[in-house]
Amino acid sequence: MKPTQVMTGAAVMSAALTLGGCAGAQSPDDNHAVDEPLENTYWKLVTLDDQPTPVVDGKREAHFVLHTPDASTKNSRVAGSTGCNRLMGEYHHDEHELSFDRLATTRMACPGEVATLERDFLATLNDVSGWQIDGKTLTLIDEQGVSRARLEAVHLY
Repeated sequence: MKPTQVMTGAAVMSAALTLGGCAGAQSPDDNHAVDEPLENTYWKLVTLDDQPTPVVDGKREAHFVLHTPDASTKNSRVAGSTGCNRLMGEYHHDEHELSFDRLATTRMACPGEVATLERDFLATLNDVSGWQIDGKTLTLIDEQGVSRARLEAVHLY
């Protein structure tokens, strides 16, 4: 084989790998087109009644995960954080409706604005009756159709 043939073969292989790698790349706009699943997604609280939510150093961000029911108990569990305390309970949903039940939290003392966030977040979860997902954004809606909270999907791994 001539040296130019080896170089040409290597160049073709390199170009094919480079182009193949680019073909699988997605732009950030591509991710917006696909709705995240309601269940088994880490939903970070972004706004509550159209107000940005505070995050305090050393505390977990307000969030929840709606765990799919397991076959043995058939309970739909919610777990997360209020921004200070851990959150747990049950939820029920269908295509348009969502409700939370038996919500409970741990009882650590929370500083000022985080205590307010916790109280308001729990009250909102108790008022929720509907939901809507648009890309990576989950909107929780009350019975009057008013947007009460917006959450953002966060991928942990």
